[in-house]
Amino acid sequence: MIESKLKELGLQLPPPPPPGGIYHPVVIVDKMLYVSGQVPIQSDGSMIFGTVGKDMSVEDGQRAARQVGLTMLATIRDQLGSLDGIKRLVKTLGMVNCEPGFGSQPLVINGFSELMVELLGEQNGKGARSAVGMILPRGVAVEIEAIFEMF
Repeated sequence: MIESKLKELGLQLPPPPPPGGIYHPVVIVDKMLYVSGQVPIQSDGSMIFGTVGKDMSVEDGQRAARQVGLTMLATIRDQLGSLDGIKRLVKTLGMVNCEPGFGSQPLVINGFSELMVELLGEQNGKGARSAVGMILPRGVAVEIEAIFEMF
């Protein structure tokens, strides 16, 4: 399951962030787990800021998107107590802080998607996905929301 895969890969989850507004970080309806938008929180609790294509490379953006994945898992674990109830990734909405004219949002969000495949496998780690560019709150590099199916 995900908990053992995290250990196997030597991945550490950052501290789960407190909600940044009036919402639930995680909502479960039947067997569907909806995760509110998450940002890249590092192990020390700091966030990754920047504009991809301006002061960050695509590779920097991919690392930020991967870190969002770890932050999301920290949030889920904080809310549910364990990650082992997650069966598969269903849908990802990846938002990249970028300049007008930047067109590599899908490459940036691959950082998140690759992590999910590492943890859930080729079949269950890939879901439907959108990747868009926009101005993000506080200048964070990437924000991602996702829907998972639970066992």
